[in-house]
Amino acid sequence: MKKTMKKVEGLLEAGGIKKDIVLLAISGAALLVSIFDMVPLPFDAAWVSIILCGIPIILEAVIGLITAFDIKADVLVSIALIASLCIGETFAAGEVAFIMQLGALLEDLTVAKARAGIEKLVRLTPHTARRLKDGTEETVPAEEVCVGDILRILPGETVPVDGVILSGQTSINQSVMTGESMPVDKTAGDAVSSGTVNQFGAFEMEALKVGEDSSIQRMIRLVQSADAGKAKIVGLADRFATWIVVIALSAAFVTWLATGEIIRAVTILVVFCPCALVLATPTAIMAAIGNATKHGFLVREGDALERLSMVKKAAFDKTGTLTCGVPRVVAVKSMAEGCDEDEVFRLAASVEQLSEHPLGKAIVNSYRQECRQALIHPVSFRMVPGQGVSAVLDGRAVYAGNKELLAENNIKVSDWPEVHAYLQKGCTVTYLAADTRSVGYVVLSDTLRAESGEMVAALKRTGIESVLLTGDSQNAAQNMAGQLHIDEVCAQCLPEDKLRYIEECQRKGKPVCMIGDGINDAPALKKADVGIAMGGIGSDIAVDAADIALVDDKVGELPHLLMLSKRMMATIKWNLTFSMTLNFIAIALAVTGILNPVVGALVHNAGSVLVIVNSAFLLKWRKRA
Repeated sequence: MKKTMKKVEGLLEAGGIKKDIVLLAISGAALLVSIFDMVPLPFDAAWVSIILCGIPIILEAVIGLITAFDIKADVLVSIALIASLCIGETFAAGEVAFIMQLGALLEDLTVAKARAGIEKLVRLTPHTARRLKDGTEETVPAEEVCVGDILRILPGETVPVDGVILSGQTSINQSVMTGESMPVDKTAGDAVSSGTVNQFGAFEMEALKVGEDSSIQRMIRLVQSADAGKAKIVGLADRFATWIVVIALSAAFVTWLATGEIIRAVTILVVFCPCALVLATPTAIMAAIGNATKHGFLVREGDALERLSMVKKAAFDKTGTLTCGVPRVVAVKSMAEGCDEDEVFRLAASVEQLSEHPLGKAIVNSYRQECRQALIHPVSFRMVPGQGVSAVLDGRAVYAGNKELLAENNIKVSDWPEVHAYLQKGCTVTYLAADTRSVGYVVLSDTLRAESGEMVAALKRTGIESVLLTGDSQNAAQNMAGQLHIDEVCAQCLPEDKLRYIEECQRKGKPVCMIGDGINDAPALKKADVGIAMGGIGSDIAVDAADIALVDDKVGELPHLLMLSKRMMATIKWNLTFSMTLNFIAIALAVTGILNPVVGALVHNAGSVLVIVNSAFLLKWRKRA
């Protein structure tokens, strides 16, 4: 039902924009007929524009004044419309109404669509749980699970509540909560969190935190609170509308008293209409969004680039953002005579062929990408949860796993110094043995994206500080930060830890941009001044929580986006300065009687066109190296 409602809302929003475009097209055609007298009509064709575009402006201004005494730009526009009509300047009224509605349409096009990230988070929580009671298994609704209940979790199932494993061994995908790229082996006594996924191996657990206290429910509340706390930027024309109205009315009234000519006063109201001022921001934003789209960014919030221009710090998730997010073999070492590294790699990939463990699959995939020699078909394959796998290859018993697996099979593993160095870097080591001797090991790690290093360096050159926020261990985080020359590192971060870091930066007056890809990044993406999600590898929930999505995951374009946002703000400031200068010059000419309402409308219309043209230069802008 919720999905259907979302589609209906989207259709209504799209339909409203299409209707506005049709009305503007009709109004524009009517104004052309009016100024060039193209078609003989019993009335001035400009009335079409006044009715279609002007009446909604007047109604909105009246409602705002009556209900909340809210003075916006449309108040002055309404005054100018009515004054123009009172003295018979129909075309001037129609032209002003048309320009203002055009600006409103551009603003509507930059408004973000409703997002459903919280609904997707809710769907991550299992609806049922397997509860063990009096030696029998029963399926119950997840919300009925109580503290102390014993639950059974089968391979592939999502953990319904927080708890501790009582029996069994398995591997848990904790990326929902921590963003870790590697699955974590669990056994009796280890804690498990709701929303995480059991990779293989059934286990029994005791429920410790249920309902609203569970990890996934806490994350949902974090996302909701972060979204509610993000302030929206008000349009500059509306921000200064009260002063504009006061200045315009005062100038018109003084001119009328001094000259006795009402037409001069009306001309002042017409030329003082903030059409170019209203167009200054949305046209630049639309052009900048078009530029960003060409470079792989989908801007989902209209004011996101405006906020991005003020950012002083960029906070990065590690896995899937700065790295590829998939474990790969980074080293193979042979520790036995007569068995070189190619043979060690081949044995490891062969014995892991039938494994369901993510690390086993990573070894096989890496071998197939790098080597051409055929794998050996495994016989008598056996998987030991939490330890590794074994099989017979060409008559030899081959083992691949951790030290415990080899120890159980009476195989001694030497204390190699190189292994400690890899472990200090946050890598995972799979030991390999054949028959009764250890032959070597395979090292797996998440790998840096090729463009990450230059991207961080480019941000530093533009004055943006980088920080690494990751759920990985301190060793893995420090190793990655060292390669990227990132000075500030926060490791072993849960979603609430990332959220607290963002809040702390904001309290210190440092606007921060969060770049992430995982579900665990969603609260921080929501809370940050600007959230940027990886659109390809990233989860739907992270994308829905963000203001901007990087469609092709090429983080190398992030410096361009940041510099584009600053260029956009410079363009907006130029547009505002030009439009206000033009208005004051036009007022001076109107006071002296040089401009009449129609010519005044054309002058400030020309100003609007120049603002649009200047904004259009942003479409192809790119800072030269």
